[in-house]
Amino acid sequence: MPELDRFDCYELCVQSPRHVAGFLRAVHGNNPVKLREDFCGTAAVSGRWIEDARKRGEAAQAVAVDLDPECIAKARRLVPREVRLVVGDSTSADAVEESCDVAFVGNFSIGYLRSRESLLRYLRLSRDRLARGGGGFGGGVFVCDTYGGASAFKLGSLTRKHPSRTGEIIHYHWAHEAADPLTGMVVNSISFKVERDGEIVQELPRAFVYEWRLWPVAELREAMVEAGFTSTEVHADCNLAPGEAPVPVNAPEELKEDWIVLVVARV
Repeated sequence: MPELDRFDCYELCVQSPRHVAGFLRAVHGNNPVKLREDFCGTAAVSGRWIEDARKRGEAAQAVAVDLDPECIAKARRLVPREVRLVVGDSTSADAVEESCDVAFVGNFSIGYLRSRESLLRYLRLSRDRLARGGGGFGGGVFVCDTYGGASAFKLGSLTRKHPSRTGEIIHYHWAHEAADPLTGMVVNSISFKVERDGEIVQELPRAFVYEWRLWPVAELREAMVEAGFTSTEVHADCNLAPGEAPVPVNAPEELKEDWIVLVVARV
């Protein structure tokens, strides 16, 4: 049986493209056609965007951009050929300067923008792409995810187990290795162990290491408005039933002690 690589383990333990792609369509609300997925990794959300549309007999396009050629090479083996995959800097105007209906930054990757200047520059670029989109389908939306809460700047870790599609058990380990609340900078890592028939057969220590700025939700929303978006909202749940409309968070007590949210900005 072939070994699982770090990308296989990540998609099994971390991502839920089915829920995210459905949420992106629902939060847009006007039959969006084209998705742009920045910092895309293996472009799982873009792949699901195309697959869902194909099942319904609808038109769809997706462009997925990542700076890491290893991620894009893996994506080429996984996602439908309709997804346009680009090795490039998501924050650069030179990286596929095209219009879109929905722009998505997942996996906390908005934290790669470590200064307010770089954040604003990227948000303005994204807003311009969305403003040129629409195609009669209504205004565009920008969506990114982030985390926060009581443990956001505490060192520590958690471990979960996830079954694979081929019978293995994946031990997923998320660690807060460093955190500076004065600068907002954090260092996080993900490690994996693969268990087969009760035995650990693979270990992938620190398979992914992230050095991010953990942006407060309020500061993200302020930057979005400053970048020219007309409104913002926060969502704590992307697991929607078919036809269900997403409901934004309106009060802090709706969040858990530690939370992950999707921040939405509308053109």
